[in-house]
Amino acid sequence: MCLLMNRGSGFCKINLTPILMILNANERTFAPFSLTRLLTTCFGRGNGEKVCILIDLPNPADMKDFKFLEDETLSIQNYGHEVFYKGFKNGQLDEMNWTGGEIFAYKETGGSNLDMEDDCFDPEGNHLSLDKDIYTKYDIILTVSTFSATAPLTAKCKEFGFRGATLHGLNQIILDTGLSVDYDLVSEEAERLRLGLTKADTFEIDFEVENKVYTLKLHTRGQEAQKSHGLCPPSKGGDVANLPAGEVYFVPESAEGVFPFKYDESTIGLLHVEDGMITKSQFVYGDYAEIEDHNRRLKDDPMIGAIGELGFGTQVLPFSGRDIQDEKILGTIHVATGRDDHLGGKITPDLFKEHKNASHDDVLYAPHKTPEIRLQQARMIRGEQTEILIEHYKPAKYMVDLLEAELAVEA
Repeated sequence: MCLLMNRGSGFCKINLTPILMILNANERTFAPFSLTRLLTTCFGRGNGEKVCILIDLPNPADMKDFKFLEDETLSIQNYGHEVFYKGFKNGQLDEMNWTGGEIFAYKETGGSNLDMEDDCFDPEGNHLSLDKDIYTKYDIILTVSTFSATAPLTAKCKEFGFRGATLHGLNQIILDTGLSVDYDLVSEEAERLRLGLTKADTFEIDFEVENKVYTLKLHTRGQEAQKSHGLCPPSKGGDVANLPAGEVYFVPESAEGVFPFKYDESTIGLLHVEDGMITKSQFVYGDYAEIEDHNRRLKDDPMIGAIGELGFGTQVLPFSGRDIQDEKILGTIHVATGRDDHLGGKITPDLFKEHKNASHDDVLYAPHKTPEIRLQQARMIRGEQTEILIEHYKPAKYMVDLLEAELAVEA
């Protein structure tokens, strides 16, 4: 294998050893987790940058004297304290050549990617402002939270210029696998798939529920594919990475069709889509009240039914039970509703009737999460080219070939 690099005057070739993909996560060996390795790979070698950790709490004042550690239900925030805060205090901050290492708490938003309140607290109990005391004073912000803060922090990093990462839903499986991989390799693999999918016109996804097949068509109309790959070097300026990373995604320009939605373990509905908007939910089985409530909310605020993203996982990882990792797994697909401004889309929070509705919610299709829904096939259409991407939650030959092919990268 050779890597083509543009050095200004032309391309040069770097020979690489071909790598055959391991497609079964159980056959992979993961290196022990290293905070220094993860952050050095993702953010680059330190140069005195000031870093802090943010966590979300039901009552952010419980940050005082670390009172929140007494609550066993706050395991995610405990990881933020034990792995990141203590890791920095125990010498890894110096290894990174970073400064700071403080930890702060803000009030949990109650929904995925909802805007955050400005109030926050430090361990001394001081009542602070995210805008005035955090975003303006820290170069790197790591957010370990229950609810995703990727969208609001992406908006804030553009305003204030910091870099960061969101690590919502952190658990031990994620720590041992999705955060223990080589993100230079993750980035390369994501780029292979991005190049293979970019400028697609349409994606078609066939779902089977109760022995009936339904198809959702998402139109990207030649759009350049984007990737979430975990790398956020100093050269990128204001940017926020999702960790674990590893997906290729689009912001659909329109969509139509029908796709199934799992409300809970006992309820399935069919979501009808016209002109990029979910117009109604149709009862399949379970609790009819769930369907009625969804239809009521769609009528009250139609923007909650806007289709805001189509994403394909690129990594071979074990399922963690958390969407932040599981949507990055090769063979899975997620379709998101709601705001997409953090992805370069035009659906912004001000378009929603109420603030609480301006979320970005990923609808993940994966064998462990939606076993009742069979992902028969996902296809890409690009001009006269039609390629099968996924069948029965497994990457098809086209996807595997992309991952094993030579990669040409323009510097």
